[in-house]
Amino acid sequence: MLYKMYQGFNDMLEPLRWFAAAGLKLRDSLGDYAEDPLMRSVFAALDMTANTKVTHVRTDFAIKSVISGNMEVDVHEEVIRSTPFADLLRFAKPEGGAIQPKILVVAPLSGHFATLLRNTVATLLRDHDVYITDWKNARDVPLSAGVFGFDDYVDHVIAFLEELGPPVHLLAVCQPCVQALAATALMSEDGNPATPRSLTLMGGPVDVDANPTGVNELANSHDFEWFESNLISTVPWRYPGAGRRVYPGFLQLTAFVSMNMSRHSQQHRALYQHLADGELEQAATIREFYEEYFAVLDMTADFYLETIDRVFQRALLAKGKLDYRGRRVDCSKIRRTALLTIEGERDDICAVGQTSAAHDLCSSLRPHMKRHYLQAGVGHYGVFSGSRWENQVYPQVRNFVLGAS
Repeated sequence: MLYKMYQGFNDMLEPLRWFAAAGLKLRDSLGDYAEDPLMRSVFAALDMTANTKVTHVRTDFAIKSVISGNMEVDVHEEVIRSTPFADLLRFAKPEGGAIQPKILVVAPLSGHFATLLRNTVATLLRDHDVYITDWKNARDVPLSAGVFGFDDYVDHVIAFLEELGPPVHLLAVCQPCVQALAATALMSEDGNPATPRSLTLMGGPVDVDANPTGVNELANSHDFEWFESNLISTVPWRYPGAGRRVYPGFLQLTAFVSMNMSRHSQQHRALYQHLADGELEQAATIREFYEEYFAVLDMTADFYLETIDRVFQRALLAKGKLDYRGRRVDCSKIRRTALLTIEGERDDICAVGQTSAAHDLCSSLRPHMKRHYLQAGVGHYGVFSGSRWENQVYPQVRNFVLGAS
């Protein structure tokens, strides 16, 4: 019912957006009159109405070229392997260049598409052969594709590492730090040749009890049954995944926005003012962020509920009690994979201490194979995106991967 209400409300707004878009087309015909302060304010309001909206379509990575090896090289995307729930995507550079370390970026499955890591990928491409888990919107996955839960996520990480083959490195951002660590432990215990040479965990909830945040408090404010009864919806009939039980992306977005409501309100006021003042470059910067931020995907109910239970309510991995398909995950089995953990000083989603807890779990790793880096002055997104990621965090990652290669 919740999904139907949301979809119905969204459908009701479409005529208003069409009207606003049609009004914007009149701007060029008004000539100098369109630059009148009053008219600029009107067109700014029309622009906000027409273009500020939640979408369910993945935006493009749009990484066409990068500076690599002191020269600009072209980049094109290749799907290396595909499953009903994800693509293994490669950002290929021309053949014949220097051989660079292969690195698999494990993107979070938490309401946004993998394109949220666009800046992460573009920066890594300078010195690496980069691949990413490109998760699909659950509402577009037919019921015939089966279920997708926590263990299936781990399966994907292992299968994609095996697809790439050794030597390979693994980097996880946010929520999948738990699955990436579990996959590395399982592969290490099995002596899997594709076990990653290095594992980089960035701002992830390895142990939420180490330093709880508002996210953790929300997860524990209700019992498991409440989440299942109140937050799970069924995909409407019009989509390929009709009938699939999901945690809708628009609900996750609502939760994220509510945590920083004043900042998002301030940014939208700034966007309106930039448009009204004709400051299009400044407006474009804000607009590009929110086009990505407001592009949401649905998660399968199984994955969402199991993540709430295993990661945020019971913190099973940190307690040594996480099971994968009936098998206990033992991080002490990791002996040859170098570990780097990265945290942001001001991270209010995965606070300081939650990610670095991985070092205690990986008790068999020798000291020289473990490293922790705390980035001063950044919140959650600053760990993997923005100027401090590019200029301060990334050199730590690059040098660490190089040392483990």
